[in-house]
Amino acid sequence: MRISAAAVVTTLLLLLTGCGGAVSEAPEAPEPAKPETPPVEPQPGEPAPPPEEEPAPADSQLAVDSLAISVEPPPDLRICAGGDVLIGNNLDTLWAGRASQRVGYYVVPFPDPNELLSPLRPLVDDSDIVLLNIEGAIGAGPAPAKCRPGSTRCYAFRQPVSTAAALRRFAEPASVVGNVANNHALDAGIAGYGATIDHLRQAGVHVTGTDTLATLVPSPAGDTVAILGFSPFVAGPDPRDLAAVRRHVARAARHSPRVVVTMHMGAEGGDAQRTPNEAEQMFGEDRGNSVAFAHAAVEAGASLVVGHGPHVLRAVEWVGDALVLYSLGNTLTYGPFNLSEPSNIGAIACVTLDREGRVTAAVLRSAFQVPPGIVAADPDHRGAALIDSLSALDFPGTGARIVADSLVTRRQ
Repeated sequence: MRISAAAVVTTLLLLLTGCGGAVSEAPEAPEPAKPETPPVEPQPGEPAPPPEEEPAPADSQLAVDSLAISVEPPPDLRICAGGDVLIGNNLDTLWAGRASQRVGYYVVPFPDPNELLSPLRPLVDDSDIVLLNIEGAIGAGPAPAKCRPGSTRCYAFRQPVSTAAALRRFAEPASVVGNVANNHALDAGIAGYGATIDHLRQAGVHVTGTDTLATLVPSPAGDTVAILGFSPFVAGPDPRDLAAVRRHVARAARHSPRVVVTMHMGAEGGDAQRTPNEAEQMFGEDRGNSVAFAHAAVEAGASLVVGHGPHVLRAVEWVGDALVLYSLGNTLTYGPFNLSEPSNIGAIACVTLDREGRVTAAVLRSAFQVPPGIVAADPDHRGAALIDSLSALDFPGTGARIVADSLVTRRQ
């Protein structure tokens, strides 16, 4: 019995690809006999015809390979993160007058937010995603008073509505993520908090820090990055509950190999540059242990932890393959802020994550501000130098080393 080559290839394809259901083990019915063709005798003077060649056997492996679907893994992803952003304050219209007296010239209370943000553009122009802390509400109109009359330790911030669209535009085509888990998100009350989220989303800014579910941000390759925001204040999941932190981050890691966590924690001011491995207090508030929080987040699956809240730069630490930036300070704070050194020194951290979530590269791009909040890139790289020193002091074994061109490397 003779079985055709085509039948063999078809059977192999069915077995290898699993298509077409079960293959019967019954032998193939023999092909009907073909009538024999008498040999053709060459005529006198004609050359004999060439012998008929047998067809080459089909290559079943090549046939299977031609059906395979090639799926490219997602490429590396570049995330640039900054610290606090505030562009004007319409809850305190007198701050610009006080600032004018200090600097000796007229301070515009509500300048064009696009112009204020434009110096940051070169620091994030290679990013796929930009992550910033929104240090205050966004909105307009009446708002309930946050601070008691005569208070000297209470500040209420709300930025103009135009801020939201400016934040979206300044980093295009990168996606922009705004964290609202902080101590100023509710400065315009509950309704103002909702308005802030609405303004950001309507402008195309992704919002994180509203609850314990991660914000899923699409990457240019079509996969997603999970971003979670935490703060020990009313707005945002509590970073002091480490068991809950692990649950929330682990849940996000089950859906995305690249998880970024941002935290608004710690004491504030020039005396808060060091990063203690203990709970910090400020104005009688327990502001949490940022080291314990960051380590718990990494253990649960975070690739990158970005800190802000102290209004100054802090150390950078390697925790396994993950990177922890304990505070990126003030990125752009136009308003009633103290911008004396070191609060005027900031940095943008740009971190590359591979498809498994590992940090493959990182760089710190230094910036500085002059009152009342005019930001510029720092050619002297003071922010990177300061972070290098703080990292060596606070984390001698695991602190990051900042080398030439402000590249972030391991100290050992």
